[in-house]
Amino acid sequence: MVVTVVHIQVKPDAIAPFIEATIKNHDAAVKEKGNLRFDFLQSSDDPSCFMLYEAYESDEAGRDHKTTSHYLTWKKTVADWMQKPREGIPYSIIRPLKWK
Repeated sequence: MVVTVVHIQVKPDAIAPFIEATIKNHDAAVKEKGNLRFDFLQSSDDPSCFMLYEAYESDEAGRDHKTTSHYLTWKKTVADWMQKPREGIPYSIIRPLKWK
């Protein structure tokens, strides 16, 4: 299993369209083969800060996500709305040992 946490800071005037575009990406991503979880979170302290928590069964499934039309559309759509480049950090699961 592979988990990536993506930190995103968007321009304040782009918050609403960013949310709309990311919900579309989320809704398609959770249907992908190998997707275990795809959470889309907004900071309670700073509404321009977002986080994506993506869990896939394998590295291959995670890589495949980045080739889907919905991801490529999202990436192109939101590019100019970023205050700074998004940062994806891969993590290894320690617990739980088995994903339910």
